[in-house]
Formats: sequence, C-alpha cells, structure tokens
Amino acid sequence: MWYCSAVKNFGELIALSTAVCWTITAFSFELAAKRIGSLSLNLIRLLFAFVMFMVLSMVIRGMPLPLDAPPSAWFWLAISGLFGFVLGDLFLFQAFVLIGARVSMLIYSSVPLMTVLLGRFILDERLSWLKFLGMGLTIIGISLVVIFRPKQAAADKTAVPSALPAAPAAQLGKGVLFAFLGALGQALGYVLGKYGAGSFDAFGSTQIRSMAGIAGFAVIITIARRWKHFASGFRVRRAMIQVTAGSFFGPFLGVSLSLLAVQHTSTGIASTIIATVPVLIIPPSIIIFREKVSLVEILGAVVSIAGVGVMFV
Repeated sequence: MWYCSAVKNFGELIALSTAVCWTITAFSFELAAKRIGSLSLNLIRLLFAFVMFMVLSMVIRGMPLPLDAPPSAWFWLAISGLFGFVLGDLFLFQAFVLIGARVSMLIYSSVPLMTVLLGRFILDERLSWLKFLGMGLTIIGISLVVIFRPKQAAADKTAVPSALPAAPAAQLGKGVLFAFLGALGQALGYVLGKYGAGSFDAFGSTQIRSMAGIAGFAVIITIARRWKHFASGFRVRRAMIQVTAGSFFGPFLGVSLSLLAVQHTSTGIASTIIATVPVLIIPPSIIIFREKVSLVEILGAVVSIAGVGVMFV
C-alpha cells in the first residue's frame, strides 16, 4: 500500500481524522442542501467523488477503476455502499422530517453499539472491557452534546438542514423506526465494508462503494421523477463550490479513511470515534458562527474526549 500503517493506534488515529473530515463536510453540505435539496446533493456528491477516485486511481494505480479487486470484494463492497450511502442516509433524512434532527441524531448515536454487535457476529471481533468503557463514555458524551445543543446549531455528517418540521405524535413511532434503520444501514456499511475490502486498497474499495451508491440514488431519483430538479442543481454555482469541498472531505477522503480505519482496528472502536462529529463541530460553531455553548455541552465534549482517550490506551 502507498500509505504507512506502521504506527501505534493507526486505526484509531485514522478514525479521528475521518471525524475531522466529516466535520468539515457537515458545514459544506448543510449549506449546499439548503440550495439544491438533499436528494440531488446525495447523487451529485457521489458523482464528484467518483471523478476524484478515477483521477487518484490513474495516478497511483495506473487504471481508472479498481479492476484488480476480486469479484467477492466487488459484491460485498457494492452491498456495503447500498446500505451505507443509500439506505442509511435515506432513512435518516426521512427521520429528520418526521421527528426532527435532534431526536434523530440521538438515536443515530447508537451506530457504534450496532456496529459492535454486527462486528461480533459477522467478523468475530472482540473488545476488551477497557475499550467498552471508552466507547460507553464517548457515546454518553455525544448524547449530552446532541440533547443540549441549541436547535439552530444542530448539524450532522449528512448535512441535512436542521430547520425541519417537528413530527406529529402519530408519526413519532415511524420516525424513531426510520432513525434506527438509518443507524443500522450505517453500521452494516462499516461491517460489510471491512468484510468486503479485506486488505484491498481503501480508496479503491470506496470507489466501488460509491459506484453502488450512484446506482442506488439514480434509481431513487428516477422513481421520484426528480431528474429535472437534479439537473437544475448544477446551475447553482455557490452550491457546486460547497458540494465540491464537501465531496472531497466526505465521500472521497472521509469515507475512504473510515474504511482504512476499520481495516486497522475494530469496527466498533472506529465507528465510535467517527461518531464524535457533533462534538468536533462545537469549536468551529463558536468561532465561525459565534454560537453559544452550554455547560452541559462542554461536559459532554469532555466526557466524549475522555472516552476516545481511553480507546487509545
């Protein structure tokens, strides 16, 4: 491989780098989604990322596509892409509409726990009690930040605008179910991605996942008859600049790093560290957008960081 992994806690460090990438992506995609809509954004970001993968593959591997990947890798990585890129995001987006971003993200914080369970049964991964303690602290800290974060500042890696309508009582159960299905889709994306990739190049593996994501969203846009709306998004210049930046730090670099992380540490640990995006978003929110932060949010951030520190031990 063209990158070095001879570093202690390499997987954990890469997972933390992924969280930083997705923090940048959150700001870029949140602004873009308000201009062109989340469905168009999802397909455009994957198309942009796919072009970036082709350029990188030509430079590093001498071929535009990862044609040297075994058939089994193509199959499982494609399934992983459908779960992670398409189904997971779609269910989460709909949960935002039904029950709001705050409750949805709180439920979505169960991704690490689901990933641990799936990793145990599919990959036979085992964690020490100290790693479980670190995961528990991190998830508690993230939950505190999500619960007590001001409504106008709510943000997430999928970058759907937080100003979504609150859910009627009759829709609460459906919204909760969709949020859990979104979390399950993301967890399956992690585990099946690791299973399918094996030791194959993380960027080439993510390119395969992105191809499956493009196909999935193309089918959805066709069914929804939204191609005209999709095409109009390219004419919004400011949104395209934001999508380009978000695509680089999101599906191109961030998702590739997340796969590289799970290749070098357990899926549970990697997904927990990556899930700290709501915590990492706090400093730029204060500095750039001058948002107020409560003491509980600060406490949540400290607890979360302590949990990540424990997982590095």
